[in-house]
Amino acid sequence: MAESALFVWEGTDKQGKKAKGEISSTNPAIAKAQLRSLGINATKVRKKSKGFSIGGGGSIKPVDVALFTRQMATMMKAGVPLVQAFDIVAEGLDKPNLSELIRNVRNDVASGNSFAVALRKHPKYFDELFCNLVDAGEQSGSLDTMLNRIATYKEKTESLKAKVKKAMTYPIAVLCVAFVVSGILLIKVVPQFQDVFAGFGAELPAFTLFVIGISEFVQVYWFMIILGVIAVVVAFMQARKRSKALRDFIDRISLKAPVAGNIIEKSSVARYARTLATTFAAGVPLVEALNSVAGSTGNSVYTRAILSVRDDVSTGQQLNFSMRNTGVFPNMIIQMVAIGEEAGALDEMLAKSADYYEEQVDNAVDNLTALMEPMIMSVLGVLVGGLIIAMYLPIFQLGAVVGG
Repeated sequence: MAESALFVWEGTDKQGKKAKGEISSTNPAIAKAQLRSLGINATKVRKKSKGFSIGGGGSIKPVDVALFTRQMATMMKAGVPLVQAFDIVAEGLDKPNLSELIRNVRNDVASGNSFAVALRKHPKYFDELFCNLVDAGEQSGSLDTMLNRIATYKEKTESLKAKVKKAMTYPIAVLCVAFVVSGILLIKVVPQFQDVFAGFGAELPAFTLFVIGISEFVQVYWFMIILGVIAVVVAFMQARKRSKALRDFIDRISLKAPVAGNIIEKSSVARYARTLATTFAAGVPLVEALNSVAGSTGNSVYTRAILSVRDDVSTGQQLNFSMRNTGVFPNMIIQMVAIGEEAGALDEMLAKSADYYEEQVDNAVDNLTALMEPMIMSVLGVLVGGLIIAMYLPIFQLGAVVGG
C-alpha cells in the first residue's frame, strides 16, 4: 500500500472562485479525484515540500496522541460529525506531522473505513488497547463517551510517566553537571595551581599530589574518558533493548531500590488499576481486559503477575484472590478490588485505586526531590570543595611556615 503524502493544490470551487489548500493522498492523480468529489476543479497539484524543520515537523509523542483524543472527544460531545471533527482538530495543531497523521486517518474514515480500522493502520501511535476501546465505542454507539474515557486514561498515564521520569532524571542531570564541573576544574584550573606550586621548592601535601595526579591523567586521556562513558551508556542501552533477561533483571532490581523502588512499584500498580478500570468500564470482558493490561505497567514483574492473574481468572477464580496469590500487589488495592467485585462496581473501585496510587506517586516524587537536593549539594560540595582545598593546602602550609 502506497504511503500517503501531503499535496498542495490550486483551482476553482463550485462557484468558480479561485481556491487553494492542502490534501493528504497517495499521488497527484488520486488527489485530483478526491478534490473533484468535493466539487473542486484542481488546476495544479504538487507534493508539499518538507522544508527545513528541526525534528522533521515535530515527532509525534504519546502526549500528542492524548491531546488529539481529548479534542476529538470534545468535538464528538458537541455533536460535530466525525469527519468534520478530524478537519477541525488537524487545522488547530502546531505539529505538521501530527496534522498529517490525523488527515490520513480522516481520509480513511471518509472513504468508508471505521475509526478503529483507520487507527490500526498506524500502530506506531495507536496501540492495540487504544484501537480496541475505539472499536468498542463504535460498536456500542457511544464513541464520544469512549473517547472521553480514553483521553482521561491517556492524560493520567502520561502524567504519571512524567512524574516518574522527573524522579529519575533530576539526580542524574545534577550528577552529570557535577561530572562536567569537576572535569573543567581538573583540566583548566588545577594546572594553573600546578605551575605556581612548581616554584615553591617544597614537598606538596599528599592530598594535593593525589589531585594533581588525577588532573594529569584527565588532561591526557579526557577524550578517551568521554568516549568510554558514551560507549558504556550506548552498550548498556543496546543490551537492554535486545536482551529480555537483562530487562527483567533491571525491573526486579529497580523495585528493590531504596526510595525509587517505592515510586516504581506505586506507578506500576496505578497504571494497572487505571488501564483495567478503563477497559472494564468499556465493556471488555475481564480476561480479555487483563490480557490488554499486562503490557501497560512498564515493569516485567507486574506483567508476569497480571498474566498469572488472567490465567487464574479464566478458570473461574475471583480477581482479588488471584491478585493476592501473586504476592506483588499491595493489600489496599486487593481490598478495593474485593469490595468492587462484591458490590458490582469493579471499574469504579479500580478508578479510585488508580487515583490513590497516582497521588502516592506524586507525593513520593516530591519527597524524593526534597531528599535529593541536600544530598546532591553535599556531593557537589565534596567534589568541588575537595578540589579547591587540595589546591589551597600548599598555600596554607607556606603561610604557616612564613608566619612561624
